Amino acid sequence: MTTPRKLLAVMFATLLAATVVCCASDEEPGSRDGKTTLPEAEDHQIDESLMLALQRAKNFHRKAKVYMTDGQLDEAIEAVTQILTVQFPPGSPEGEDIYLDAYALLAKLHVLEGDTGAAMKAVDTGIASVKRKSFFLANLHTVKGEVYEAIAAGFDDPKSPEAKAAFKSAIESYDTSNQINEELQKALYDRLKGKGP
Repeated sequence: MTTPRKLLAVMFATLLAATVVCCASDEEPGSRDGKTTLPEAEDHQIDESLMLALQRAKNFHRKAKVYMTDGQLDEAIEAVTQILTVQFPPGSPEGEDIYLDAYALLAKLHVLEGDTGAAMKAVDTGIASVKRKSFFLANLHTVKGEVYEAIAAGFDDPKSPEAKAAFKSAIESYDTSNQINEELQKALYDRLKGKGP
């Protein structure tokens, strides 16, 4: 389960990585004397843009956490929704990860409000937006399973056809999450062994 603390840890790690990239020197390809050059201005602007976007997303997430602690779910939902308006550099994988995590938290908040329809819309929107497989996509499928469980719990008879269908969909969502994580784990192991890209 993704918590605000875990999301903040990811944001800070990304900020640190971006700072390292921004401050690092690059060796010119084909240079025989090992001379180094400063990063291109465009690269610096992209790194700065990413850090600014991450900072804005982090602040919206902190606001949501405060509202959640105070039991103000509507305000928390609004704060999380604002994360989805933050502009990241085009094609930024960090941006996609932040959005997916925001959709996951949004869905959980809607479930707490008892609005499983809005929760399912949040996870489906997030899943439809992805361009690559990641831990955050797998987590969103896990949250989708939790939404299906909440839907099933809403039926008076847990053995009714509707409840059983929701439970079945929950299991399928968890299986999808596990499959994505398994593929990512295998790719990571292959890369560590020097077998993958």
